[in-house]
Parts: sequence; structure tokens; C-alpha cells
Amino acid sequence: MAQNSKKMASTKQGEKPTAPGRTTMTSSAGVSMLWEAPHVLADRLDLDHNIAANVIELLDEGCTVPFIARYRKEKTGNMEAERLREVQSAYEELKGVQSKAGTVVKQVEKQGKMTDGLLAAIRRSITIEELDHLYAPYKVGSKATLAERARQLGLEPAAVGLLSQPHSYRPQQLVKPGEEGLQSPEEVDRGVQHIIADMVSKDKETMDTIRAMCKAGRVTLESTKSKSTAKKEKEEENTTHKFEQYYTFSCPLKFIKPHQVLAINRGESQKILSVKINIPDDVKTRFLTFCERRWVPQNAPPHAAGVIKKAVEDAYSRLIQPLMIRHYRADLTKTAEKQSAAVFSHNLQRLLLQPPVRGRVVLGVDPGYRHGCKLAVTSPTGQILHSDVVYLHDNRASREAGRIKRILEIHRCQTVAIGNGTACRETEAFFSQHIQQGTFRPLDVVYCIVNESGASIYSVSDEAKKEMPDLDPNLRSAVSIARRLQDPLVELVKIEPKNIGVGMYQHDISESMLKSALDGVVEECVSFVGVDINVCSETLLRRLAGLNAGKAKKLVEWRDANGSFINREQLRSVKGLGPKTFEQCAGFIRINPISINSSAKSTTEEEQSTNTAPGKKRKAAAEPKRKTKKAKTEANLTLNPLDMTCIHPESYSIALQFLNRVGGSLDELGQQNMRNKVQAALVKNNVERLAAELNCGTPTMQLIIDGLQQPLDYDIRAEFEKPLFKKGLVSMNDLKAGTTLTGRVTNLTDFGAFVDIGVGKDGLIHRSKIRPDRLKGKKSLGPGDKVEVKVLNVEPSRGRIGLELLTLIS
Repeated sequence: MAQNSKKMASTKQGEKPTAPGRTTMTSSAGVSMLWEAPHVLADRLDLDHNIAANVIELLDEGCTVPFIARYRKEKTGNMEAERLREVQSAYEELKGVQSKAGTVVKQVEKQGKMTDGLLAAIRRSITIEELDHLYAPYKVGSKATLAERARQLGLEPAAVGLLSQPHSYRPQQLVKPGEEGLQSPEEVDRGVQHIIADMVSKDKETMDTIRAMCKAGRVTLESTKSKSTAKKEKEEENTTHKFEQYYTFSCPLKFIKPHQVLAINRGESQKILSVKINIPDDVKTRFLTFCERRWVPQNAPPHAAGVIKKAVEDAYSRLIQPLMIRHYRADLTKTAEKQSAAVFSHNLQRLLLQPPVRGRVVLGVDPGYRHGCKLAVTSPTGQILHSDVVYLHDNRASREAGRIKRILEIHRCQTVAIGNGTACRETEAFFSQHIQQGTFRPLDVVYCIVNESGASIYSVSDEAKKEMPDLDPNLRSAVSIARRLQDPLVELVKIEPKNIGVGMYQHDISESMLKSALDGVVEECVSFVGVDINVCSETLLRRLAGLNAGKAKKLVEWRDANGSFINREQLRSVKGLGPKTFEQCAGFIRINPISINSSAKSTTEEEQSTNTAPGKKRKAAAEPKRKTKKAKTEANLTLNPLDMTCIHPESYSIALQFLNRVGGSLDELGQQNMRNKVQAALVKNNVERLAAELNCGTPTMQLIIDGLQQPLDYDIRAEFEKPLFKKGLVSMNDLKAGTTLTGRVTNLTDFGAFVDIGVGKDGLIHRSKIRPDRLKGKKSLGPGDKVEVKVLNVEPSRGRIGLELLTLIS
């Protein structure tokens, strides 16, 4: 049996496996893996193999997720950006496995301890955890394993011989008096057992079997109150009570929720909880029975069979069971972290894509007690008109109401944005009271609560110092709050995504994983909304698909030196932007004629649009500079109306052919006349037939049709709910079970959705109270959604409000 096992694992380094249709993957260190990425991803993510292969090919070519999601639908089967990010993340993990496999092989070979079996096991590994298990005995400074010490005594031939020819096993012949480990037949047996146990724990079929048995069995995660918790409860009651539900907790692994895993992990790290994985005894019994059939040769002498059986039991208790427990804990944590990152990403996307509130002067308020409430008035384009500090929560409140009224009157401001941090509730009460009393008349003032997470961090950042050098950091946060209402995307891209508090246990997960996920979401949002290249800020450009800080800077420098971009084709003349960069970013860049040759004043007026950095002025020339190192031709100074659409330059020829078929012209883009002509053409030919006739994919044809019909000022954010403006508030003490209210979702977690119902404390709709039939076709709720809810219970002393979703308000 051992010979068969060894033969199965004896593939040499660099040798191609013989399975038909399979190719190997090679790590950076030259180790050929015994799997191919498309197969692994297709199996792991339930994808079609060809689609998985196509996505991998595109990623390897340097394509970004937004570009693939919009312009390569033919290759991905119309895969959405969220799903593409999932594939990208899984592929990055596999590349990490490949890279680490090369490092492991190199280190083990350097020690002269590589064997055919170990190499084959490394090449089969598809997770970092598997590689860590294989490499653990060979790490520099690691204590030699029992099997390694037995091999150093020369007992490996005896172990291999025992499995293949048990009748010839003679431990007494290997005894060497005076040499530790070989002083008696019993010591020889133990050494042989350790080697066989090591072989069992690294055998693919054996490990696949125990995994299958555990999967079929009722493996549970259990947590209990740790011995030190009693003392902690007296000292840190506010901390420990959060974990009470996990003091006697047991749940099968297949049913445990990600947020439960993260909560238990946190409780364990704080020494409040003791945690263990429980593998049922019947799994061990069935596994030992399987191993007896697999590893113990038929007709083996009793002594030889006994040594092998003890080796198998030792392998399970000392090596395999601990490995499985570590694997389960690591897998649970990884899955929970991914889900946490996914929840944060979903919430962040909804927050970034909240519709801008255009055309309003806004008073931003950063609430505070002792140091007062910071105020900032911003123009409709985000320019700072006034800043001040007022004290609303002491005996000066009445006098300060008059000051605020004068500020509002001077700037004709009727919209107030209040940050949701400390003193938000009291500040909201102040404005609500004076609105009801008519203090601000004749102005019809309304207010809105704005998520201020990250505003204080941004206010002391280099970006804020550069943008508002003469403003106190405390006042900068008020400016940020006002601008977040005017254009959430433009303002929030200035802040590290992890500092925007719309996640679940985000501080407990891998920072690199979270950053990667959130940066991808920001890039997607900025790209799909699009940027006006002639007025957008460098900060916004950095977040566009295909660009980075260096390339964004090059674009802005070119714009400052040469004047406005006239068309997308001019992007090719920017030094440092090669063909690949142009391909990735061009479709997301807009050339708006209004922005070309604009004066400094008109540039400022455009700054707070979708694509602008509020408050940042750019010196625009009245006429673009015509003298450049490379003479401009008439062609690259020609406006192309298609540059205002989502249609990629690579599809312009197809778009023009289609326009010719329908009798349309570029001057009619986005107009009703164009929509009529397109719809008339679609009555005669469906999209699939048009795509075939014009020699393009159906998704590309649909994108062209949409791009020609959409208004030139089309904004995908218009599909989302606008902010909720209020004039009054309700106290939490006024709430009663059965009351029906409307509110806005502020955060989504695995266990439910938090909703601002205007009482200063968010209520929770538990996941069990969110019926799919009340979501009006949507998969889930998200930040910004307007909902109608029913109050189920109110606990003022604990600040808890239980809600039930009645309907999603469209």
C-alpha cells in the first residue's frame, strides 16, 4: 500500500501531469503546480470554466474590474462588477499560493530535505493553510518533528518496508544499545510509528477522506465563558455584556453566521470567551476503520499490524485532528472576513452613489458641546462662503439662533446638513425647535442628517491642508459635511474608505483585504459615474479605472500646460499614458463642451458636478494653449459628441454604422428624436440581429444603443434615493409598539439593517423581519434606501428600537 501511495506522489519537479486536457501553473520560483487556476476558480465559485478562464486572461492582461464589467461582457457572460471582484480576489489568493509554493520548495531544497512525496503534496496545495502545514517542520528555527528525528535515525526504510512487506519487519535488528531512540525494539516501533503517522497525515486520499467525513458529520463550534471573565465583568461590565449570548454557545459549522464568528473571535482575543471546534467521536471511529483498510496490508502479522494501527491513531490525534481544527478556525475566519468586507463594500457603494443635491447653498454643521458647533456655508459649487463657531447647548443658545438666522439670510441658505456624531441629537433638536417656532422665516429651512465618519480624519490630512490652508481643522470638517450632501462621491473619495463607518466588525479583519475590497468599490463608483476630464480634481482622477496617483498627476499637468482636452483621443498624447491605460480609462472619461475653454469663473461653477473637487480652483485659460512640443493636428482638435457618452472609443465605428442605419446624427445624441429613431430600428431588428450584422457582441450593441439614447447629463446616481430632509423630530420616548414610520437605511449588517427614523437613535430591522416580497425585486437593503417600518419594541434605557420592514419606498 505504501508503494502505491508513494508512486502516486512521485511526480518530479517540472514534470507535466498526465491527466488529459490539464495544464500546470508555474510559480515565480519555477514550481509547476498540479492544478490550473480556471478549474479551481470554477469549482470554488461555481463558475463556468470558460468564463473563469476568460476573466483570468483579462486580469492577466491588466484589465480593471470596471472596464471588464462594462466593456467585456461578451467574455464574462454579463458578470456584474461585484462578482468580478470576487473572482479577482480568489485569483489573487491562488497566485499567492503559487508564489508561496515556490518559496517553500526553495527553502526545503536548501536544507536538502525535499522528497518526492513532499514535492507532490506542495504542488497539489491550493490554499496557504495547506502549504503552512507542509512547511511547518522545515521552518528555520523550528524544532524537528518526531518523524524528522526518526528519519535522522535511519528508520524511514523500515517504515516504508513495514507498509509494503510487513512480514519482513524486524525491529530488534535495528536496535543499537546506547543510541537514544534505538535502544530497544519498543523505541524502534515508536520511531517507525512517527514516520508512518507523518505519511498518513500527508497522503492526499487519506486527507480527502477525513475532510469528507467531517463535512458529512456534525462538526460544531463551541464557546464558553472563560475563567477570567468573572473578574473582567466587575471591571469592564460594558465590554463583557456584549458577549453574554456566547457564554454557552454551540452551532454546527455549516449554520454559523459570519458576524457570530467575528464576535466570538473578538471575545476570545479579549480572553472573555474560550472557543473550541468539536469533531464528533464517530468521525474518528469511521476514519480509523478506513485507514485500517487503506494502510494495513492484508495478512500482516499481528505485531506489524499493531504498529501501523497505533501510527494511524497517533496520526489522527496528534496531527490530523489539530490540523482540521486549525483549518476550520482559519476557514471560518477567512469566510467571515470576506463577508464583512463584502458588507462594507456594499454599504460603501450605496453611500458613494447617493444622488448629489445640486443647486443648493448648504450650511454644514459639525456638532459639539464644550467647543461649540462648527459651521460652514458652501455655495452650490462647493466654494466656502462663510465659517463660524456657535454654542447651541448652553445659555447662549437663544442668542446664537439669531446669529444663525443672519448667516442663513445673507447667503440665502435654506438647507442644513448636520453631522451625525457627538451632540447630533441635541443639535437636531435645536434646529427642529427653531424651524417649528418660525425663527428662520421667511426662509423655508430644512435639515438633513449626514454621515460624518472620517470627516475629522480628513480635516487634518494633507489633502485638506492643501485644499483649505487658511481654515482651522475643526471648521474643515463642517465644510466636508456640507459637501457630502452636495456630492457624496466627490467628497468621500478624499477619505480612506476604511474610515467611513458603514461596515461590520471592520476593525477585526485583515487590513489589506479590506483596503483591496474598498479601493475596488471606490474605483468602480467613480468610473461608472464618469469624470469630466476638464474640471475634475487630481484626487478624483486617481480613483478612475486604469489610473493611479502618478498618471492622474500627469493628466492634470498636461491640462494645466495645454488647456482643455478637446476629445478623448488627446489622452494618448499625455506622457506616461500608454495604450493599455487609454483602453482602461477612456470610456469613463467625459469631454463636456461646456467645460472646454471655460473661464476661471465657469470652471468654478462646474467644480461641484459629478466630476469635480469642490473648493479646489484651477487656473483655466480663456483659450487653450496651442504651442506644445508635438504640433496638434486638426483631427485631434475636433470635438466628438460620442466623447460625452459611455460608449468606448473602440466601438465608435460600430456606433457610427448604427447611426447611419437609423438615419440619426451625432447632433441628436440623447434627444427624444434620437430615441424615436433607435426604438423604430429595434422594432424591425432585435439587438441580437443588429449585433450579428454589425459584427459585435450583443452586450456591446446594447451599450451603444443605451449610450446613444441616454441624456448627455445622465447620472446613474439618479436611480438611488435622495437624502431625507426634515423639519421636525420625534423623541424616542414618544415611540410605541405598532407605530408606522418612514426612515432611511444607514447601515447593513449580516444580522439586519439599521434605520434612521428621526429619533436620534437608529432602529434595527432584524434579518428575520426583512421579507423578500417587501423589497420590490431588490436583493437586499442598502444605505440610502427609504423604507416604511413598524415599531416592534422600544427599550429607552438600552437605546434599542426593534423594527419590522413594511415596504421599500421607491
